[in-house]
Amino acid sequence: YRNSIGTPLIYPDVNRYFTENFLYMLRAYPGGKMKYLGDGLNDEIKQVEIDALDAILTLHADHEQNASTTTVRNVGSTEAHPYVAIASGISALWGSAHGGANEKVMDQLKLIGDVKNVPTYIAKAKDKNDPFRLMGFGHRVYKNRDPRAETLKGLQDKLRVELKLDSKLLDIAAAVEEAALSDDYFKERGLYPNIDFYSGVILTALKIPVEMFTPIFVIGRTPGWLAQWSELKQDPKHKIARPRQLYTGN
Repeated sequence: YRNSIGTPLIYPDVNRYFTENFLYMLRAYPGGKMKYLGDGLNDEIKQVEIDALDAILTLHADHEQNASTTTVRNVGSTEAHPYVAIASGISALWGSAHGGANEKVMDQLKLIGDVKNVPTYIAKAKDKNDPFRLMGFGHRVYKNRDPRAETLKGLQDKLRVELKLDSKLLDIAAAVEEAALSDDYFKERGLYPNIDFYSGVILTALKIPVEMFTPIFVIGRTPGWLAQWSELKQDPKHKIARPRQLYTGN
């Protein structure tokens, strides 16, 4: 990432823990103490930022048999090297149906453009004849609230207060959240903000660019993938994955 924006590579600081080191390596510039420059580089890392990114990584560690985790287990069952199994999981994130949901949230907030436009887009989301869909709301597994989102909601609010954030995108996100949570249409359908809604907003508040969202998801999910792979390998009865396919005549 740093090479892509023309800044020098920063090596880890042995005096920093993992998450702080990640933010440090993302933001720092060689040649002295970190200080705020206003461009996302060289600003001091605050504890609330470390806590927020820690929570995002932890909450993304594992989430039952989603597409990428199942891919890791299937490839692992062939006795492939764990690097190959993890690479396969990463490849599964290439598809837009699995990876990049929080990127889509931020893209949609940019599309909305202004707080005054939020009611228009809420109405579009409720119109069954309009293809517009509100990103970051509802979940295939959770029919009510996403418990992971509740944790990130608190951290998002804390970030805004402690960092004194003043961002048009964050204001739009807050307006969308408030409008949807107070609308019976969304409540009756269990369409509450999910982890992708809040993680996108938090990563933006941490000055992390959108193109880094999926790599950060991978960093958080890799321990879970490795745990799934390890569980599979430790099962003395494990066999190669072989899903059945039934011919239906079509």
